[in-house]
Amino acid sequence: MRVVTLSEPDDFDGWRDAARGLMTQGVPPEDVVWQVGDAPGDLFAAAPASAAPVPAPSAPDAPALSVPRAFLDLARSAILARDPERFALLYTLLARLRREPKVVEDRADPLVRRLETMAKDVRRDIHKMRAFLRFREVADEDGTPRFVAWFEPDNHIVRANAAFFVNRFASMRWSILTPAISLHWDGATLAQGPGAEKADAPDGDPTEEVWKTYYASIFNPARVKIGAMLKEMPRKYWKNMPETALVPALIAGAQARESGMIETARTAMGGNAQAAWAALRDEAAACTRCPLHAPATQTVFGEGPVDAAMMFVGEQPGDQEDLAGHPFVGPAGQMFDRAMAEAGVDRSRVYVTNAVKHFKFEQRGKRRIHAKPGGPEIDACRWWIEQEQAIVRPKVTVALGATAARSLFGRVMTIGRERGRALELPGGGGEAWITVHPSYLLRLPDKAAAEAEYARFVEDLRTAAARVEA
Repeated sequence: MRVVTLSEPDDFDGWRDAARGLMTQGVPPEDVVWQVGDAPGDLFAAAPASAAPVPAPSAPDAPALSVPRAFLDLARSAILARDPERFALLYTLLARLRREPKVVEDRADPLVRRLETMAKDVRRDIHKMRAFLRFREVADEDGTPRFVAWFEPDNHIVRANAAFFVNRFASMRWSILTPAISLHWDGATLAQGPGAEKADAPDGDPTEEVWKTYYASIFNPARVKIGAMLKEMPRKYWKNMPETALVPALIAGAQARESGMIETARTAMGGNAQAAWAALRDEAAACTRCPLHAPATQTVFGEGPVDAAMMFVGEQPGDQEDLAGHPFVGPAGQMFDRAMAEAGVDRSRVYVTNAVKHFKFEQRGKRRIHAKPGGPEIDACRWWIEQEQAIVRPKVTVALGATAARSLFGRVMTIGRERGRALELPGGGGEAWITVHPSYLLRLPDKAAAEAEYARFVEDLRTAAARVEA
């Protein structure tokens, strides 16, 4: 049994030299115990009494081992992980590379997947340190300003991250305190010290009030996604960041604040609803509330008079709408226009929009095939519909299909049960009617059934329009 002692928990060079020496000597992974200093080995077992710890073996005269660049990149990251088995797992993968040169490319392999997970966690931790570490100003013994920060990493990333802070804050004198080690930069030399406690770091400084005022002023309620925010900025980091004390109140008031923005625009210049609608449309153009914004060409917002007495809400833009940037211009839109004309409804006098503002599709070759929006996507976009309704204030709203009905009512609605009768929108939003989406009529294979459903659809539109005059 070989016991390899590394100098530090992030000692990649020591592990690499040891692994090279062991591999050239033909030592199998199960015969090696790795440990850092006097700490127990990474297999949670003490070395056998007959096995004395030895320095990391090296083989400077042995032929170099040829390993893929992908393995070295994986090892450099994974070795910084907190997992005590990382050294042994990496050596095991190195041994397998001798027999399976491409195993590191197999993301389905359990060993590769476990090491990749470690590496990903390390990279995330490095990013968190760069994003959430906050310096606070104190004075050194000679009165020179020094900036001190406290951080609690999940992995052994502090030394690996040092160059980033040296390069970014080269002209500052700073110290980064963590439970394991501390880093100190005097403007020319980087020094390492022992670990510290949070009480060793200052609680705040006068510049924090200025920063919090700035942060509150740039906080954009329209782009608040609480789940995503907590995923990317876990609460464990909040206590070290002065601006996070403001976050709960800012989140709580996010919708109220943006509603106030809309209302302010609405009442400006004698109640200019057009200005309010334009502000809302421009805000929606940058919407990232759900993942659908990424593959879509653009946001397809509602259109029509902002004082319209009728509002029609569809499901989502299709392929042609996504490219054109206008709702209901494709085949379903043409069917909708024909039915509106037969029902005696002037489309130019109604407001037309969709429950979901981005095109959801599946790519099949060069074609983009419509995919039905899911509940989270409908819910993420529901706020825009609510604001459109608040500006337009239609007397009658028509939901075209189940997705639109769910968006308007905030729950699943059955078209067969609710169709043909007046309903009250939540929150006093006026009268609503539910009917099918025009695309449903296009999918009916039987000609007679399609004609009958189309006639019923026209009648639904005619009945809803009559309610405007009631």
